[in-house]
Amino acid sequence: MKIVVQEWERVLLYRDGRLEEALGAGRHRRSRRRRSWVRVVVRPRLLVVPSQEVLTADGLSVKVSLTAAVRTSDPRRWHETVEDADSFVYGALQIALREAVAARTLDELLAARGSLPDDVLVGAGSAAEDVGVVPERLSLRDVMVPAELRRAAAEVAVARAQGQAVLERARSEVAATRALANAARM
Repeated sequence: MKIVVQEWERVLLYRDGRLEEALGAGRHRRSRRRRSWVRVVVRPRLLVVPSQEVLTADGLSVKVSLTAAVRTSDPRRWHETVEDADSFVYGALQIALREAVAARTLDELLAARGSLPDDVLVGAGSAAEDVGVVPERLSLRDVMVPAELRRAAAEVAVARAQGQAVLERARSEVAATRALANAARM
């Protein structure tokens, strides 16, 4: 039999149910007798963890979503370890994302959005490598805060700005009073 393997795939050749060899890119000729093969795509692909509602450490509910660029590093483990390796990695990413968000307060989550994918990678990286997948790049897509919390944050910002304005007015009144007192002394 002739097997043509593309650059972006590997072929696992089995004889009587045992792995005989992994074929790289190119044309290969093998005897058909008692052999079967499996094509495994090794080019990068995108896994999307859609928005899911998670409680933060301070008990507030937020929706977060994540994208992960992954590729198959070990075709044999990818095929033999679990039924569907990409679903396995997806589940590991989902759990790691939930744990990383639950470990932070809302303020910490919003302030350090850039470090959250690193925490997710630490949590899901070993599970992904166990099935022959390497996460190359993770990025946080969205952090959606409920409307009530957005309104409350806007009210806090307005109150803070009003407080600073009142403080500045009080400082200028004190300065004016000092200037009048100095003028009266003279």
